[in-house]
Amino acid sequence: MKPVFVFSGQGAQAVGMGKDLFEQSPAAAAIFKEADSILGWSVSDVCFNGPEEKLTESRYCQPAIYTMSSACLAAFAEKKPDVKALASAGLSLGEFGALYAAGTFTFADGLRLVAKRAELMDECCKKTKGGMATILGGDLAVIMETCQECDIDVANLNCPGQVVVSGPEDKITKAVAVFKEKGFRKVIPLKVAGAYHSRMMMDAGDALKPVLDGIPMKDPMIPVAQNYVGTCVQSVGEIRGNLVSQVAGSVKWEDCVRSILATGADTIIEFGPGNVLTGLARRISANVATFNINSMDSVKNFV
Repeated sequence: MKPVFVFSGQGAQAVGMGKDLFEQSPAAAAIFKEADSILGWSVSDVCFNGPEEKLTESRYCQPAIYTMSSACLAAFAEKKPDVKALASAGLSLGEFGALYAAGTFTFADGLRLVAKRAELMDECCKKTKGGMATILGGDLAVIMETCQECDIDVANLNCPGQVVVSGPEDKITKAVAVFKEKGFRKVIPLKVAGAYHSRMMMDAGDALKPVLDGIPMKDPMIPVAQNYVGTCVQSVGEIRGNLVSQVAGSVKWEDCVRSILATGADTIIEFGPGNVLTGLARRISANVATFNINSMDSVKNFV
């Protein structure tokens, strides 16, 4: 097995996530306890007990998913210490988990960064009224052309045949109609708090820069594919800049997956709630083996 590690993004959260890890893995419990001591609120309580409305809010959701994903990694490393990643990547928020896994910063510093990022993105959401939509199928060139025509942005290039667009709510509504007029059959408006990964988030990205500059970082021990560029990077200078740009830039997830598989990997292991990334991976590379580590059972059953 030649694995790469990937980390879940926002939207994968579920009330109860991580509770079995906390109860059965000392390494995972240590991660939750450390998180609870840092932010002034109980990350473990929100993960384990919700309520769902609170867990869905960005300022709680992003630190909760980062912590849950890190706890999954800790439990896995405790039981399977010989399984080492060739490279790592994470979808949007998940990029912080990938960088932590690569040794770029400590868990605590990553958590502080994620909490500040969530706070800044929330502020942008409150100042504007944004929307997003998923487009399934269709010609990518026509999608890009229509985004320009409607003055909206491409938020995610997730896998062949799945693109997410983002922008002001009224322009997204107009774009959905335009896409349908052009023959796109599956254009699905999303229930979101704002226009993530669009120019409407630029203030959040700009405000994150001084926060990133204040966090100690080391060059990653393994290549990390970053969303903004879609390629593997190995220097702190590039990493800081890409984390700033990622907030308002397109998530080139398909390119990230292809980049980490190009290291010679044959297996993708997803850490964190849900199984979205392994599903996307199979659409990007039909031959890749996939595993999800999102519970204690999944750790125990890993072959």
